Amino acid sequence: MDAWNDEAMKQFQSLLETLDEQHKNTFQNMHQGYPRETLVRFLKARDGNVPKAHKMFIDCLQWRVENEIDNVLAQRPILADSYRSVRDSQLMGMSGYTKEGLPVIAVGVGLSTYGKVSDKYYVQSHIQMNEYRDRVILPTATKNHGRYIGTCVKVLDMTGLRLSALNQMKLLTSISTIDDLNYPEKTDTYYIVNAPYVFSACWKVVKPLLQERTRKKVQVLQGCGREELLKVMDYASLPHFCKDSSKLTKHNATMNAENCYSLDHVFHKQLYNYMKQQAMIMESISQIKQDSFYVELPETDPDDAKIVKTIEIEFRKVESKNGLNNSLNGVAVKGV
Repeated sequence: MDAWNDEAMKQFQSLLETLDEQHKNTFQNMHQGYPRETLVRFLKARDGNVPKAHKMFIDCLQWRVENEIDNVLAQRPILADSYRSVRDSQLMGMSGYTKEGLPVIAVGVGLSTYGKVSDKYYVQSHIQMNEYRDRVILPTATKNHGRYIGTCVKVLDMTGLRLSALNQMKLLTSISTIDDLNYPEKTDTYYIVNAPYVFSACWKVVKPLLQERTRKKVQVLQGCGREELLKVMDYASLPHFCKDSSKLTKHNATMNAENCYSLDHVFHKQLYNYMKQQAMIMESISQIKQDSFYVELPETDPDDAKIVKTIEIEFRKVESKNGLNNSLNGVAVKGV
């Protein structure tokens, strides 16, 4: 760490001596044996400003306590059919690891439709995946590699990105805000692949609005990005949408197993079974109601609201320029 970071860390740690028992317990679930590294993430997120990092950290602990985040992996999963609907419409999964041992998270930005179940289930699912990553995947990777691994890489597939995405802007912004405030600096690099013109048009105007720290994490790759991604991960760890389609099996069951978004993929099977096991353990101690988990959506940060508004304007420009049939009539971007 830089010298200023060392000094900032000392100040930060001194402010934590007054944590109450609830906050200490949830902090243990957060850091998984690496408290210093966890605090560094909050310092980075606030550019080394100790008072701001401390407030962000305390707010995060309070959010975890109020929303019982420590028990979210013991929340019995929603019914299988509904859970499959979530997985089929909120496209996200883990395809493998980089050569350095970082988990590879794939996100189908363009083809995610949402709207199949209540928004609260999409938020719940996202938080559960975050917690499973932080409490199971990353600690296991750390143990296997004999060194601390606390971040992941994300491959964002823009295939199918269209104007109808604006319908889900409020939900997506809320999920992003939850990540920014409570899971800061967990992504090492964002790889953008299969970017259509509408993304390129938006990126040109959105990029200058992002913090430099965030801009440096984003890499827009050509096409499916296979050539560049193979520099940081093996072929087996590539998300399915980055692999050579001619080499993928045509058998439906096997295709689903290779598709890291699918509930039939090994990652989602392990996550689902883990939550069922944790729920059984918790229910043997104290009853948990099926619908007891609910996280109030946070208010949008003003800077994020500006970015969202910019995206909406650029989408409208693309619509006007290309005369797209996917009209914005009736689309209201709420919460911005």
